[in-house]
This record gives sequence, structure tokens and C-alpha cells, in this order.
Amino acid sequence: MDHSTHMTHLSSVAAMGLSGFVLAAVVPGVVWLTRRAPLWERVSIPPGLALPLLVLLHAWVMLADLVRPMPVAVTLGSELVLLSAAVTFWVPVVARTRHRLSDTGQCLYLFLAAPLLDIPALGVIAAGHSAEGLAMIVGMLPLGIAAAALTWSWINREERQAADGSPLVVRAGGPHAR
Repeated sequence: MDHSTHMTHLSSVAAMGLSGFVLAAVVPGVVWLTRRAPLWERVSIPPGLALPLLVLLHAWVMLADLVRPMPVAVTLGSELVLLSAAVTFWVPVVARTRHRLSDTGQCLYLFLAAPLLDIPALGVIAAGHSAEGLAMIVGMLPLGIAAAALTWSWINREERQAADGSPLVVRAGGPHAR
């Protein structure tokens, strides 16, 4: 969301924070609530494409207006495209599709995404919009929290399986995982 040229300072800070929160918390929540919907199989793309797509679109949306002021319609359109990319990013982690990541893959995917998505916010800070950049970073904290929670869950599950003496089950992608 833009960011500094179309809004007052306070509203641009709130917009940046909200944009980050939607990407990091609202989108995965909605995908999780509907994780068994057949739609996700149709929009699912390999994680190796989904991550760079989101990172590049996020950088473009965050930084384009700093280089050259964009019309409001372009800004809103780019936010919708970013929202679509966020959905395709979260599908391999949350939904039941052929591109679902294993437990290890989910942890690595999210831990890799978190700092990559913060780089454009650092660019916003460097451009003199400290409050907006920090609001984006704070808004995206649920991404790191999700990565930590998934890792903790995975570790606990493996410890329980080891204590029970049951064989470790590798959970890979596919519609029957989990």
C-alpha cells in the first residue's frame, strides 16, 4: 500500500503496517481455513517459483512509488497483484496440494522468506521513511512467528515419535500429507 505520496504520514504508516500484516497473517489464515478447497490445487505453483515471485512483487510494490509517484489506481492494482502472489506463496505451506512442502521445507521456506521480504522495508527506511518501513517490518512479524511455530511443532512431533519408538514419518507434499 502506498505509502507516502497519496496519504498523510500517519495513514501511510498504518497502511504499510496493515499491508505487511495482511501478507503475513490474514492471507495464511484464510488459506488455512479453506486448506481443503479444490481451488488451491488450481492456483498452486511450485514453491521455487512462489517465493521469488512474492519477493520481487513485494519489492516492486514497496519501492516503485519511492522512485516515481504512481497513480492511485496503479497502487491499488499492484496491491491486488501482491495479494495474489501472497496467496500462491502460502499455498505450499498451508493447503493440501501437489506442491505442499515437507515439514523441513516449510521451515526453510518461511525462514528464508522473512528476511528477503524485509529488504524492501529497509529500502523505505533508507529513503527517509523510517516509520513506514518499521511499520512494514512489524506488520510482517507473524511470518517469523509462523516459521518458529512450525519448527517447534515439527521438533515436538519428531521427539514424540522417537519416545514412542514409532518410526519417523517423513511428511512430504501431496493431497494426503497430514
